[in-house]
Amino acid sequence: MTDTGSEHTKTEEPTLKRVMGPGLLLLFIVGDILGTGIYSLTGKVANEVGGVVWLPFLVAFTVALITAFSYLELVTKYPQAAGAALYTHKAFGIQFITFMVAFAVMSSGITSASTASRAFAANFSSAFELDLKTGVWITVIGLLFMSAVAAINFRGVGESVKLNVLLTCVELSGLLIIVFIGMWALGVGDGDFGRVTEFDTGDRTALGGVIAATTLAFFAMVGFEDSVNMAEECKHPSKIFPKVLLIGLITTGIIYILVSITAVALVPPDQLGEGDTPLIKVVEAGAPSFPTDIFAYISMFAVANSALINMLMASRLLYGMARQGVIPKALGKVHPTRRTPYVAIVFTTLLAFGLITFVGEVPALGGTTALLLLGVFTVVNIAVLVLRKDPVEHSHFKTPTFLPILGAVSCGFLTTPFTDRPNEEYKVAGILLAIGVVLWAITWYLNKKTGAEPAQLKPEELTGDGPVN
Repeated sequence: MTDTGSEHTKTEEPTLKRVMGPGLLLLFIVGDILGTGIYSLTGKVANEVGGVVWLPFLVAFTVALITAFSYLELVTKYPQAAGAALYTHKAFGIQFITFMVAFAVMSSGITSASTASRAFAANFSSAFELDLKTGVWITVIGLLFMSAVAAINFRGVGESVKLNVLLTCVELSGLLIIVFIGMWALGVGDGDFGRVTEFDTGDRTALGGVIAATTLAFFAMVGFEDSVNMAEECKHPSKIFPKVLLIGLITTGIIYILVSITAVALVPPDQLGEGDTPLIKVVEAGAPSFPTDIFAYISMFAVANSALINMLMASRLLYGMARQGVIPKALGKVHPTRRTPYVAIVFTTLLAFGLITFVGEVPALGGTTALLLLGVFTVVNIAVLVLRKDPVEHSHFKTPTFLPILGAVSCGFLTTPFTDRPNEEYKVAGILLAIGVVLWAITWYLNKKTGAEPAQLKPEELTGDGPVN
């Protein structure tokens, strides 16, 4: 006679390990936001608005903060790994829309990681004083770097998050160095802090220039949404998320504004906008005796952290959606020993290889990341309002109703051509979403052939109260 209970125990799919408490979650959020954007795109934002480079960062922070309140309500209500895709699935119940939102979020993470890989190569060149400006070398270093990220990701979330702690401390130290240099310059009368009120928007109006710059600066503020995809690896997510997410977002917003003010005070905006290592120029101008090669190392590790966290997010997102049956279940397989979603890690790494090899420079990739996420944020803000009619048994955070409305309007507007967003970003995003449509068709065909249907969510699956280690 077969022991069905024992058989079930042997064949039951392993679950993700809960290793993240409030401290690790805070460092995860701060480390994800502080990274490639501020280290590589500050100069590009200055190109759009001149000396008021801090203003687009402030506007982007405000829009991100409004949307963060919507994420807080949803992640404490549905603490599962699939994030925005899960919220879309719950709110609208249309599999195609759910799939495309999942694919857009995944693409934004991989695009962001690819942006980081190119920035890593630029800082690698500066740190080791090498001439690696040719596209071939940038690509080779980017691919090697992404392979290392995949290996760390596969090793385990515990190892990945511990490395994130180290890298977050490194990148935070780099930004604090910039802030202290700015304070020193202000104290001794160096620099031109009068620049911080000067607009230089070219042919645009001041408002038009700020809006255009905000679409790029928003890339520096994204990252907080990655944390919701780690919900199944957090201890008591419904309790710890609200305070931790808000503290992390506000902290990074303040640091960004201080860094951008210091940068433009010490380096003229036109010079700041040249190349992909603007903060190294700030160190050279404000503290000539400071060893700039050390800061180049710091910048290199900072963008490495962004890549690691984004690839963690992308693989966990695929895992979460595969467990819900929205994409092929093979992508949800968990390694029996490492307890990591190894198939999803391989899949997302291969996509990153393609972007690193065939897609353009840092600003285009960063702007495309922001464009994709702004579209997703619009949907999430609407989903909050729709899901108010879906009560759950456990207590959760609830955001004031006017915030999701304001978030949907502001995020939706920033995706439109009225912001003077470069056409290249729409083209890259369009190609990525077209790939998503093809993958949806393949998934639909496989499900139809096998008779599989997406799983129905059960109330007990939404509590997030799994095994805690």
